[in-house]
Amino acid sequence: MKQILQDARTGTIRVEEVPAPQVLPGCVLVRVAASVVSAGTERASSEFARKNLLQKAKSRPDLVRDVISKVHRDGLISAIQAVRNRLDQPQNPGYSSAGIVIRVGEGVTDIQPGDRVACAGAGFAVHAEFASIPRLLVARIPVRSTGEEVPLEEAAFATLGAVALHGIRTAEAKLGDLVAVVGLGLLGQLTLQLLRAAGCRVVGMDIDPSRADLARQMGAEAIASSADVFREVCMDISHGVGVDSVLIAAETSSSDPVNLAGVVARDRAIVVAVGTVGMDIERKAYYEKEIDFRVSRSYGPGRYDAAYEQKGRDYPIGYVRWTEHRNMEAFIRLLAVGGINLSSLITHRFPIEDASGAYDLISGKGREPFLGVVIQYPGSGGKSRSMTFSAATSLSNLQVANVSVGLLGAGGFASSTLIPAMKSSSSTLLVSVCAATGSHAKHAATKFGFRSSTTDESEVIRSPEINALVIATRHHLHARQVLAALRAGKSVFCEKPLCLSEDELKEICRGYLGHSSSERPAMMVGFNRRFAPMVQRLRKFLESISEPLALHYRVNAGYLPLDHWLNDREQGGGRILGEACHFVDLLMFLAGSSIVEVAARPVGSSPRYSADNVLISLRFANGSEGTISYLSNGDRSFSKERIEIFGGGSTAVLDDFRRLELIRNGRKEIIHSRWRQDKGHRAEWVEFCRFLQKGTDPPIPFEDIICSTLATLRIDESLANGRQIDVDTAGFLELLRTSELNASPTS
Repeated sequence: MKQILQDARTGTIRVEEVPAPQVLPGCVLVRVAASVVSAGTERASSEFARKNLLQKAKSRPDLVRDVISKVHRDGLISAIQAVRNRLDQPQNPGYSSAGIVIRVGEGVTDIQPGDRVACAGAGFAVHAEFASIPRLLVARIPVRSTGEEVPLEEAAFATLGAVALHGIRTAEAKLGDLVAVVGLGLLGQLTLQLLRAAGCRVVGMDIDPSRADLARQMGAEAIASSADVFREVCMDISHGVGVDSVLIAAETSSSDPVNLAGVVARDRAIVVAVGTVGMDIERKAYYEKEIDFRVSRSYGPGRYDAAYEQKGRDYPIGYVRWTEHRNMEAFIRLLAVGGINLSSLITHRFPIEDASGAYDLISGKGREPFLGVVIQYPGSGGKSRSMTFSAATSLSNLQVANVSVGLLGAGGFASSTLIPAMKSSSSTLLVSVCAATGSHAKHAATKFGFRSSTTDESEVIRSPEINALVIATRHHLHARQVLAALRAGKSVFCEKPLCLSEDELKEICRGYLGHSSSERPAMMVGFNRRFAPMVQRLRKFLESISEPLALHYRVNAGYLPLDHWLNDREQGGGRILGEACHFVDLLMFLAGSSIVEVAARPVGSSPRYSADNVLISLRFANGSEGTISYLSNGDRSFSKERIEIFGGGSTAVLDDFRRLELIRNGRKEIIHSRWRQDKGHRAEWVEFCRFLQKGTDPPIPFEDIICSTLATLRIDESLANGRQIDVDTAGFLELLRTSELNASPTS
């Protein structure tokens, strides 16, 4: 399919052929007929992208601070690589579109193929021929009372209409109110018409006389093109009292609109910023009139709430009457009954092939007035090339190398760390990459040299040309994808964690042990820290110690917002399962012994940390004791990881994989890396390839993978119930083997 992409470095717009998305659970797959280019949001994004690095830094000092912290913590080279990777990722512009549903995902029962729908959401309703949209970001388009259908290009404005509606609701505008609208671009014109439909009297102001004139035609009681005239008009119509509310739909860094609103507003009026404007408020007018200043957040309650938008958890209508979805529906209904005139607002239409012209227009290059700018897509009738949902290149004549890789997931970690590690190996052939969005899949394939890209994971899993499946998707998908790979006879490299529940771990063990030992595929989890050069040196230092060790691992994990996907128990599993498994495995490796008991307790009771401020105790079979302080309440600029080990008259300290101190008999050896961290990602991949090619011992024994995973699951359990819990890996595996034998039919 065709999709509009934007270069994050230069702002350049290009139209590319990318794999079409798959319909996801709780979503619908839409063949897009029209999408709207936002003159505000998308122009601002383009302008930021076109800035050089210095200009970007001045615009976003918060990001500069993050980069400086990363330099101090991880080294200059690691920081540069992270910035480059961020800038390499193409942007997917667009958030308001309409089209026809062609497939529905699991759990969607009230939308059917063939339904005409309006679509919303940045990252979902992108400028592309097909889009997979969560259910609550889709509004069905009703038929008009005359039997006519609402034009899809008009329905494509539903998101912007919802933004305008939410602004009006935030202003509490009521029947008969006198409302001023400052800024009469597309959003302002929609706001004006919605106010008129609600029975409000409207005064409009825009410095562009043509937009002010259009507002008069759309029903404004009075208009103005200068601040002085606007003040006079507002006072005239209100008999010197001032307007009941002001909606600011302008797009400017100036604070003039906000302060003008304070002048024309009545006593105890409401002023709402709907557009992006400066907010240096002059106190006098707002104080003397006790004006209520509010910022309208996008298109209503539910916006920026992943549980609402992505998981479909609606808010009860008795408590939240107007959500973003209900605002979209209300706007569409007004379109259907003729309450909104959009035909006068659509000034330009561009076929997707000429999308760069649309961005030239909104950026001002053409010096041509505009309002509604629509991207048009090929018609939905007939069979076309865009109906092909597999974008995989034919591999029938491919010469397969020893390790031919199919990658599931092409997110930030995979692109910045995992794929470069694989690509550095001469024995690795990058065959196919699968991602949730076609643009990410295509970008990864182009950048790293995969032979094909797709959004259909089953293509990768079934491909006979692939003998190693690398899983780098979100955590809740790992167990299912590992099992699918094992059933297909593929060797598996799964980024941590292996799974999120003990039941999933049992299924994986059954799937792995169900193969005969001679035909068993390789299975490895990305516990890369084992393979870091400094860790390997540390392990050798500890091997000569015959007594139990005391190991302490301090992790300055840093705060994550409660709504971050990793804190989502369904998707990320929480930070203990999703991250702490790394540290559990590394201490087990350094102790040289399996874990037999765990205990965990939270630090404090603040809900802010979502149970990711934890002290963990580990007891090992050889008598060693380990502790992990996993802390999210520290300063991110401080070093992230520090390990201290004592035993046999020796001491070892590893600080952030950049400095290693080994002390014995009064002698100290220091190993230091100034420019970068090496956490073992390349080395682990080399060992995985060597295992597949030469049949050496597995890089991580299967029992170790199960032990560290089981121990982490038990830590999560201990955190919930406050008890110490035994970890019997051998008994766990034996019980599985016994149950399998008992379940087998007798001869």
